[in-house]
Amino acid sequence: MSTIAEKIVDVIAEAGVERVYGLPGDSLNGFTDAIRRRDSISWQHVRHEEAAAFAAAADAALTGELAVCAGSCGPGNLHLINGLYDANRSRVPVLAIAAHIPASEIGTGYFQETHPQELFRECSVYVEMVSTPEQLPRVLEIAMRAAIEKRGVAVVVIPGEIFLKEHEGKGRSAPIVATRSIVRPADDQLAEAAALLNGTKKVTILGGAGTEGAHAKVIALAETLKAPIVHALRGKEFLEYDNPYDVGMTGLLGFASGYRAMESCDVLLMLGTDFPYPQFFPSKAKVIQVDLRGEQIGKRTPVDLALVGDVGDTIDALLPLLETKTNTRHLDASTEHYAKTRKELDDLADNDRNRTPIHPQYVARLVSELATEDAVFIPDVGSPVVWAARYLKMNGSRRLIGSFSHGSMANALPQAIGAQTAFPDRQIIALSGDGGLAMLLGELLTVRQNKLPVKIVLFNNSSLNFVELEMKAAGIVNFGTQLDNPDFAALANAIGIHGQRVEKPDDLEGALRAAFAHDGPALVDIVTAQQELSIPPTITAEQAKGFTLYAIRTLLSGRGDELIDLADTNVFRRLFS
Repeated sequence: MSTIAEKIVDVIAEAGVERVYGLPGDSLNGFTDAIRRRDSISWQHVRHEEAAAFAAAADAALTGELAVCAGSCGPGNLHLINGLYDANRSRVPVLAIAAHIPASEIGTGYFQETHPQELFRECSVYVEMVSTPEQLPRVLEIAMRAAIEKRGVAVVVIPGEIFLKEHEGKGRSAPIVATRSIVRPADDQLAEAAALLNGTKKVTILGGAGTEGAHAKVIALAETLKAPIVHALRGKEFLEYDNPYDVGMTGLLGFASGYRAMESCDVLLMLGTDFPYPQFFPSKAKVIQVDLRGEQIGKRTPVDLALVGDVGDTIDALLPLLETKTNTRHLDASTEHYAKTRKELDDLADNDRNRTPIHPQYVARLVSELATEDAVFIPDVGSPVVWAARYLKMNGSRRLIGSFSHGSMANALPQAIGAQTAFPDRQIIALSGDGGLAMLLGELLTVRQNKLPVKIVLFNNSSLNFVELEMKAAGIVNFGTQLDNPDFAALANAIGIHGQRVEKPDDLEGALRAAFAHDGPALVDIVTAQQELSIPPTITAEQAKGFTLYAIRTLLSGRGDELIDLADTNVFRRLFS
């Protein structure tokens, strides 16, 4: 007779799960012991449950398959929440096993008591507590199906003693695997979209994460419409490469060319994107939005035509209805503006005569040039995302993942753990900020203990850099953002990870080459310019006012040296030239 825990392991193994990320605890003992005795599933130990959830999210994002994490009762499973929020908002399938206190003690204020079925509700597509052994494996199978089909997080809360109960073996389990359907709008809606697109001269495409797997189809659509393609951050890896219609990004991290291509169009065609910034949408254009989830349509800007469907399936049905345009004026103007913008950005990524501190743009450019053709890049939230968005080159094989919707600090290292665990022979590069790395610094021990050859490129500017930019834009004097950092390379070496500190640009390429070639984990601690800040492609009067107030208040507070450093950056020149 098998236990409930053994049955759970059987069910997830039949679904193709090979790894479970977590941290052991007494209420989880029955489950971890069942994994110990199952050769086909490995327990991936981390030092913090938040890292387990982030790792599972990265695993699911890269494999496209269900990933699993687990936490013990009370604080143990609560630590999962931030990583699960990220997974749910990134729409990747993750199953979380949340152990609970003994069922007989629920409601008594017992040691470590929480109410996880309530606490996880907002960061999941399904959450249920198991009260009796008879609920399993049915509840588990429902949870897995929900996670896979809704592409989100499912949480099963299980009191610790239930794991050890005997499973009666009644009922048949079938493998829970993803389905594939053709989803496109109705014929009359497609005809309406075609009429709108055929009847206008200037169309711009904005593509996001929903364009995954539809690169060739989006290019064909752009060719027919003579439309420039702007990509949101999560669309970069799917649209940027081999794309003569690419005009870059828009939004807070984007380029002036992407903003202009959208602002100057007559019709904006949104494909699989939940681009979140209303201020960057065109002020006068009509908008057609295609999304697999109808509830997402119109959330960011008023939509003239809503189309529910998979991007690839919708393009297949729409293309035969479209007239091939011959007027390329809008496209030519957009691509010419992009070429100019791209050159300006690339000029900022030079060595600049061995100037110190090192420009972060130069770091990102070198990383892109030296990384393998199928590297996975994972930037920390904050300024590393800016440099990744602007300087990492995609090619159809490389991947770029991160906490792009939830926006959590400290995502890079734990997500790199999941990525490297799932793909042990692939180059995984975490582009860490010093604040993000420090927040979950203990996961360096996970990297060493699990012998994961993760490469960590650390942007060390001794500050919460992006927060400082937000303060400046709001006219606030920087406060509480300075970081008194150790020598992270020395720290890495002390725990058995190859570490090298770089303070001069001329030393950077050699250090990166050595780290990338190292047979094991490696960390390159790069001292980067603190004042090399980024700003959006369009600056509002309020932002200009904010930067001016910041300058005045900083001067009056006796910190004028900060303004001297800032005056030689692209931010200052763009604002005050």
